[in-house]
Amino acid sequence: MSARPVALSGTPESSLARTGVLLMLLGMLMFALNDVMGKWLVSTYSVGQVVFVRSVAALIILAPFLWYSGPKKILQVDRPILQLARVAASTAEIFAFYFAVVYLPLADVMTYWLAAPIYVAAISPLVLKEPVGWRRWSAIIVGFIGVVIALEPSSQALTPQAIISILGSMTFALMLLLGRSLRGTPDTTLVFWQIVGAGLAGAASLYFDWKPVSPRDLVLLAVLGVVAMLAHMLVNRALKMADAATVAPLQYTLLFWAIVFGWLVFGDVPRLPMLIGSGFIVASGLFIFFREQQLKRQGRMKAEPAEAIVTGSGDPV
Repeated sequence: MSARPVALSGTPESSLARTGVLLMLLGMLMFALNDVMGKWLVSTYSVGQVVFVRSVAALIILAPFLWYSGPKKILQVDRPILQLARVAASTAEIFAFYFAVVYLPLADVMTYWLAAPIYVAAISPLVLKEPVGWRRWSAIIVGFIGVVIALEPSSQALTPQAIISILGSMTFALMLLLGRSLRGTPDTTLVFWQIVGAGLAGAASLYFDWKPVSPRDLVLLAVLGVVAMLAHMLVNRALKMADAATVAPLQYTLLFWAIVFGWLVFGDVPRLPMLIGSGFIVASGLFIFFREQQLKRQGRMKAEPAEAIVTGSGDPV
């Protein structure tokens, strides 16, 4: 029988998992604060201006990590066409998100964005040639039903802002999909080019719409980038300290914070169709995630006997 895994520092794995859960929850809170600050700032400044200052602040925070990784590794990227496509998708997603929160409640926008994993699961068979069984197809259909319920398609509700939210969540899904294809690229490289792409797009828009920034708002714009970077760092650390099956579902706490902050800060009262639709989306996303985890475990279990024979041991190494 194998001994219980213990970290090199002597910290039990269960303790690391608890720490990972706390870091993930804190990371989701930081992302929610980032969204609230972004919604607040884009009510005064253009989306491009907010994205530009946010990107500059994020690059300043990221600079030590870039130096540690080595400039050559950052500049030498594999599969540049896919990298460029991912940067374009992430830039479009950021602009769409900030544009959407100008006009829509934060919880509505977050509901559309949380549907992205459902789009990924639906597109994966075509793009990545990943098999999807009837169970996950059923969950995908349920998720799409949730999107339709939350969207309330009608001549009054199907506004350009809502359509941009859906398109933005789809570009987010495309970014996630391209990220799967670029698994071999270090996270620092992916984040760096993602920030650079958004920053350049924001800088290009400054010519058309720039407003003088007060000292207070300049600090808030800078903090926006810092909070976003800290959120990414917390989530990455959480995924290293705990199993993905434990911490990844906690991303749906973003919807809770979106409802709470939207009500407290902006006076947004959640719509009943949005709450019902978000329930469908969350249930579908969780089923798809746990089904993928189950299939991965089954794949590992099939590989274990052969691995045990190769190592000559009764227990797989």
